[in-house]
Amino acid sequence: MGLRKLAIATTFSLLAANLFACGASNAGKTETTAATTQAAAESSKEESKAGGEKLKIVATNFPAYDFARAVTKGEADVTMLVKPGAETHSYEPSPQDIITVQNADLFLYVGGDSDAWVDGMLKSMNKDDSSVFKMMDAVNLMEEETVEGMQEEEEHDHDHEGESGEHKEEAADHEDKASEAKSDSHEEEEVEMDEHVWTSPINAIQIVKKLDEKISSLDSSKKDVFEKNTEAYVKELEELDKSFREVIDSGKRKEIIVADRFPFAYFCKEYGLSYFAAFPGCSTDTQPAAQTIAFLQDKVKEDGIPVVFHIEMSNEDMVNAICKDTGAKKMLLNAVHNVTDEDFKAGKTYVDLMKPNVEALKEALN
Repeated sequence: MGLRKLAIATTFSLLAANLFACGASNAGKTETTAATTQAAAESSKEESKAGGEKLKIVATNFPAYDFARAVTKGEADVTMLVKPGAETHSYEPSPQDIITVQNADLFLYVGGDSDAWVDGMLKSMNKDDSSVFKMMDAVNLMEEETVEGMQEEEEHDHDHEGESGEHKEEAADHEDKASEAKSDSHEEEEVEMDEHVWTSPINAIQIVKKLDEKISSLDSSKKDVFEKNTEAYVKELEELDKSFREVIDSGKRKEIIVADRFPFAYFCKEYGLSYFAAFPGCSTDTQPAAQTIAFLQDKVKEDGIPVVFHIEMSNEDMVNAICKDTGAKKMLLNAVHNVTDEDFKAGKTYVDLMKPNVEALKEALN
């Protein structure tokens, strides 16, 4: 994941730089500098607000989008960059997405490995802290865990057999540079924090409250409205938290098995659950090794686990295989990375998507 993060960050730093360089070049024909263009954009934003226009808020993923939507309730234009149904961990912004972020009054993002492209882009835009909200900064973080039986992601060497001499040299040079970059950044990447902060309703409450403060600072005329909306949504989140606690506290067991990536570390820590899973939360692997499947199958049988979970938008191949072998029931444990197009159009919220997890856990823990 370290090399992927570095490569994505570098790629989109260049993309953003080239995009704005092109804008500056074109502006130069009319004797307008990039700095002047940005100043004009900021001036335009101020005039728009003075004229009663809504805040423009852009979020990378669904949780950030939904939290902003809950705080503003139609009093801001909220946009989600990752399309409904898309895989958030492999998302790469288009030039139009970068322009959308540039024109936003507030940009919301998670801040983990999935958002490796963000830092370079923000530097290219000269975005200041007042127009950016990072969800990972709103809560106490955990390191990404690799528990027993979990398949760690490996860096793969590339085989250049069959390539021409020139291409071989280029490929080898590329890999050497990547290796050097990995070595140089090793100390920085020794500890990787888990980015799935929203999966705990308690974290969601903290994020929503701090987001309310940020949005209110950008449009103080609607502060009372935003505060009222926030209080209402926090009550929903508190009820969700209460439901989880009742089910988990009364359960016969405190162990879950997820035959998929595992983005629920914050959730499990909050409610005192132990777990076994196939992959870490941000793994790009989709094909489990035979020993990974065998380990989970054995765990299901040894511990008498009645339900094996998969996450949303999974291909479900692994959970199907394990359930077929063990007789366990397959169920969805929704991490709310994203929503289907149908649910998005229906206006489903984070709370709506998390509520079925309560019933799923009731069955899994009893």
